Amino acid sequence: MRPTRIVVALGGNALLERGTPATAENQLERVYKTVEYIAEMSCRNNELAIVHGNGPQVGNIVLASETAADVVPVMPFDVCGAMSQGYIGYHIQQALRYTLGKKCRNVPVVTIVTQVVVDQNDPAFENPTKPIGPYYSKEKAEQISRGKGYTMVDDAGRGWRRVVASPMPRRIVEFSCLKKLWDTTIVITAGGGGIPVIEAEDGSLKGIAAVIDKDLAAARLANDIEADVLMILTEVDQVALNFNKPNQQDLDHMTVGEAEKYIEEGHFAPGSMLPKIQAATMYVKENPGKKAIITSLFKSIEALDGKTGTIITD
Repeated sequence: MRPTRIVVALGGNALLERGTPATAENQLERVYKTVEYIAEMSCRNNELAIVHGNGPQVGNIVLASETAADVVPVMPFDVCGAMSQGYIGYHIQQALRYTLGKKCRNVPVVTIVTQVVVDQNDPAFENPTKPIGPYYSKEKAEQISRGKGYTMVDDAGRGWRRVVASPMPRRIVEFSCLKKLWDTTIVITAGGGGIPVIEAEDGSLKGIAAVIDKDLAAARLANDIEADVLMILTEVDQVALNFNKPNQQDLDHMTVGEAEKYIEEGHFAPGSMLPKIQAATMYVKENPGKKAIITSLFKSIEALDGKTGTIITD
């Protein structure tokens, strides 16, 4: 009997504590806490791949590049995404390798700079929804919008952020490399959802300005690798209806049909919980009999044991 295959999608809270400046030092400190849970999953003889977000990080890289435009050339958005993959992956693999070593678990950890093919005609390019970068007050967001032409939105009541296009992931370019490594290595891949690229008729690839949702990329990976579990880690222990309202209802379990009904009823915020539900349903629909779990990082082990979290099945 082969080990359980799990694709873990790490939310922003697993990389940076809310309210903490998005410095490399703060991120590394947070990551060392995060990987304790990932290491425990590995020690249970599970096979893992890790997909992480990059919203604050890529936004800050873009902001830094634009701010220094009088001194150095501005980096294209796709290059900024690649830069975020490199330094976030570096932090995760450094911390996870050390933590596994303490647990006498000799498993290699490696980061793959990952490209993901998207459709250049994806309607998402006409309707940007993916938040990136820091949070602003409404007044500051309006000022930035007027000055730079960015689309700024209220991010689930937590502050105003820039949003960019978030096209659907179609194909993971480096999947064959990941597949060869899978049985022996914990792979950090499709960071930030992957570097979005479009494919020309001659097979060449070209980066495009967008951020693929990391949960949807994780679902694509989980489907392609035939994972047993898609685990989406976020800031809340369970998915809720009427979130942050007096009649909030936490959910232990949803079927795909129920999840799609709740989406139609508008229970899940775009750029926040909605893509997590969409990713979970996409994976389960394509893999009947398997499950997706949405929970917090700190409840991840309990959720794998069926004690908490929201489980989505067919």
